[in-house]
Amino acid sequence: MSQTASLPGGTFFGHPRGLATLFFTEMWERFSYYGMRALLILFMTAAVTGDNPGMGLTDGTAAAIYGLYTSLVYLLALPGGWVADKIWGQQKSVFVGGVIIAAGHFSMAVPMTEMFFFGLILIVLGTGLLKPNVSTIVGELYPEGGAARDAGFSVYYMGINIGAFLGPIACGYFGEGINWHYGFSLAGFGMVLGLIQYRMGTKYLGAAGALKTTDSQDAIASKTRKFYLISGASAAVLVLFGFLVSSGVFDLTLTDIAEGLGSSILIIVAVYFIYLIFFAGHNALEKKRLGIIFWLFILAAIFWSGFEQAGSSLNLFADRMADREFGGWEMPASWLQSVNSTFIIIFAPIFGSLWITLARIKKHPSFLVKFALGLLGLGAGFFVIAWGAANAEPGSVGITFLIVTYFLHTVGELCLSPVGMSSITKLAPEGRVGQMMGIWFVATALGNLIAGLVAGDIGNLGFDGLFSQVAMISAGAGVVALLLAFPLKRFTGGVE
Repeated sequence: MSQTASLPGGTFFGHPRGLATLFFTEMWERFSYYGMRALLILFMTAAVTGDNPGMGLTDGTAAAIYGLYTSLVYLLALPGGWVADKIWGQQKSVFVGGVIIAAGHFSMAVPMTEMFFFGLILIVLGTGLLKPNVSTIVGELYPEGGAARDAGFSVYYMGINIGAFLGPIACGYFGEGINWHYGFSLAGFGMVLGLIQYRMGTKYLGAAGALKTTDSQDAIASKTRKFYLISGASAAVLVLFGFLVSSGVFDLTLTDIAEGLGSSILIIVAVYFIYLIFFAGHNALEKKRLGIIFWLFILAAIFWSGFEQAGSSLNLFADRMADREFGGWEMPASWLQSVNSTFIIIFAPIFGSLWITLARIKKHPSFLVKFALGLLGLGAGFFVIAWGAANAEPGSVGITFLIVTYFLHTVGELCLSPVGMSSITKLAPEGRVGQMMGIWFVATALGNLIAGLVAGDIGNLGFDGLFSQVAMISAGAGVVALLLAFPLKRFTGGVE
């Protein structure tokens, strides 16, 4: 009997009914995440006076906060996955994570600086619990794997992008147009709607996402106590560190902290791969493939460091430089954050069909070539927006420049992002697939962190200088990746 038939509740477009539960959970979570993210840097850099006052931070400080926040969202996916695997199971982790996310958004709705940062911390913690585990449950709905699972993830991916499309529009309308804190509140209400339907639909998930362990209750209880102890100690250390920095004992800026975190991530990952390749007892082919994974890690971090300018420097460019007036009405800058998800919804099926067609005629590019194409697409997008920014006056640049930029970035994303996850699962040595997927999250986190630091240079370089610099780095990395794609292919051991 198929899993679809064995799960309760019938089907959802031919898939297990539980997919609908996860589809709408992730849709509302992405609504809240991207809705808030579209407002984040605009709120932090907005003047403290006026009809809709912001925080009045400099571009550099706001961008550093943005980079730290978005990077920690992905870094916390690693312990979030561990909690689900060892203590709670994915179903409970998703619900608890959603509750914490909603609390974070509502905290940001309170017009106090302390509550703003407290809310960001809660969203980081909640997303770390929810984001990796809801995807795991989707996979468990299809124990037979194969095309059915791929199709299920395609449907689920649509939910992600519908939420990412609606969030900036709804939250941007209230946040930019009326009050920033109304936008943050709306993001919280979106997460609450997701939690309500998740709780009502959990019965359709069956055993998917339930805790699977041979440990005794005493062993689980022991792990739980250790988890709470370590979490409490970590929180205390972070609070103490924050107090020492704010009181001037440690002469550190947020940019210093972000740079230190980025350097630490890169060093730890490099040391980890050195250990795996030279000391972990892998055979020659596995060592070669691990080297390829490290190369993909570097390329992915470069890609996300440019792509994630969308929420920072490109968002500020839309706010300050783009002509958004239509017949006397000014479109909120945050609405342009929905362009990428719109293109994903339109072009993801087209790219899926394209790869199948190319494979059928034996012209299918390898994943190494696709990574290069992704970086080249990213670089092309930044060359377009750099052209638009050159010698531009505030409010004078047509939004067509941004739309074309986001289109090219979407093309790059579709060449790199889904391909990267699939390739890593194929390249990873047996018993290290989960660790290598964790490395993928770390690459995304590092890229987001670098994106924030790069965006902080707007004051020094100007928009045109910043975008030109990112364009050259992205395109240069793409050219290097393309030149090395063919010689490196022999190290993949036949993985396409």
